[in-house]
Amino acid sequence: MGRVIAVTNQKGGVGKTTTTVNLAAALAVAERKTLILDLDPQGNASSALGVSKEAFAEKNLYHAIIGLVPMSQIIQPTEIDSLFVAPSNNDLTGAEIELVSSFARENKLKAALAEIRNQYDYIFIDCPPSLGLLTVNALTASDSFLVPLQCEYFALEGLSQLLNTVGLIRQNLNPALQDEGIVLTMYDGRNNLANEVVREVRTHFGSKVFETIIPRNVRLSECSSFGKPILLYDIDSKGSVAYLSLAKELIARTMSSQQRTTTSGSPEVNTN
Repeated sequence: MGRVIAVTNQKGGVGKTTTTVNLAAALAVAERKTLILDLDPQGNASSALGVSKEAFAEKNLYHAIIGLVPMSQIIQPTEIDSLFVAPSNNDLTGAEIELVSSFARENKLKAALAEIRNQYDYIFIDCPPSLGLLTVNALTASDSFLVPLQCEYFALEGLSQLLNTVGLIRQNLNPALQDEGIVLTMYDGRNNLANEVVREVRTHFGSKVFETIIPRNVRLSECSSFGKPILLYDIDSKGSVAYLSLAKELIARTMSSQQRTTTSGSPEVNTN
C-alpha cells in the first residue's frame, strides 16, 4: 500500500507546492511510482508539472472528491515516467462549500483514494494554505504530514495552530496520523537570521527536522513557470541537488519505518 503524505502549512509562500512537486519528481526518478494530488484550488502543482487546468475542467480532483468520477479517471501522466498528477482548478473552492453539509464530509478524499492508493509507492497531497475542510480531508486520508517551513523570522508563526489541528484529527478522525517531518526551505546561508531559525527549529523539533535544507534558488522559482520540475529544468542547480538529497532521506526514513514495523509484527498505520 502506498504511503500517503499531506504536505501542509497554512502559511502561504513557504515553498509547499515547490516541495511537493520537486520531492515527488526526485522520488519518481528513483523509480518510486509517485502521485501528486493537487488539492489547492489555485492548481499550482498542476501548472508546475505542465498540466493544463483548462484541459481537465470536466474531470479533475473536484469531481473525484464529490464522487462524480473515480479517482483513476482523472490521473494524468507527466514528463517523468513514474510521476503522475490528479489536477485541479478553482472548482475546489466550491467543493469546500459543498462538503459542509455532506455526510462524512471529512472522509471524502479518503474514500476517493481507496481504489488507487495501493498502485503507488508515494502519494503526496498538496494542501491549500489554510486549515479548512480540504486540509482536514487531506490529513484524514494521509498516513503522515510533511511541513515545509521557511527560514525566515515568522517561521514558527502558525505552526502551533497546525499542530493543534493535527491533534484534533488524531483524536477524532485519524489516530494513526504520523509526523513525517519538517523541511526547512528558502535558506540563505549568508543571512544570520536564517541560521538562527535553523538552530531554533532543530532545538525544538530535533530528529523530526530533515537534515536536508532547501536553499533559496532562482532556478527553483523559474522552473515552475516553465511547467517542469527542477530535475528537468536544471538538474545541476542547488535546488535540484537539494531535492534529490531530500528524496534519498525520505526513502531511508520510509525503509527504516517499514523495518521497525516488520520487527514489531504490527502494522505501522491503518487509515482504512
